[in-house]
Amino acid sequence: MSRIGLKPITIPSGVDIKINDNNLVEVKGPKGQLKEQLSPEMIITIEDGVLTVARPSENKKHRSLHGLTRTLIENMIIGVTEGYSKTLEIEGTGYRAAKQGKKLVLTLGYSHPIEMEDPEGIEVEVPQANRIIVKGIDKQKVGNYAANIRSFREPEPYKGKGIRYQGEIVRRKVGKTGK
Repeated sequence: MSRIGLKPITIPSGVDIKINDNNLVEVKGPKGQLKEQLSPEMIITIEDGVLTVARPSENKKHRSLHGLTRTLIENMIIGVTEGYSKTLEIEGTGYRAAKQGKKLVLTLGYSHPIEMEDPEGIEVEVPQANRIIVKGIDKQKVGNYAANIRSFREPEPYKGKGIRYQGEIVRRKVGKTGK
């Protein structure tokens, strides 16, 4: 039994949701608009400002899609009302980030700086040279772009240098010792 899938979603004021015949869900809100094609087998209904997701049968596929469908819709609603953000911290001597127009420039100890163009719908801020904030309305795009930035220099276990998420704990290892 999906506990998440059974929870109803209350639609906040200022949010408009349209559901087409084959479950193409469009959510409009104060921060923007999101559209996603969900499984056409799920039953999505809106009554009195409350959205519910039901499954047609109890087979394994429908049970697994039940909670997923509800969570995706909830993430879209939160995205158009509040938005999502991920904060990355840069640790290491000489490692820094800078913003040049629509480009993020990372200096991470390589022979060249890494330049990344901001994807559409994603806003990147660099309040300090060692902090990057990725913001947007689509949770998946924000997380994916933050993971791409982190992948250039993941935190290493001996000195802890690299790019990490805010609050991420890097497990440290003991280095070599003399005889």
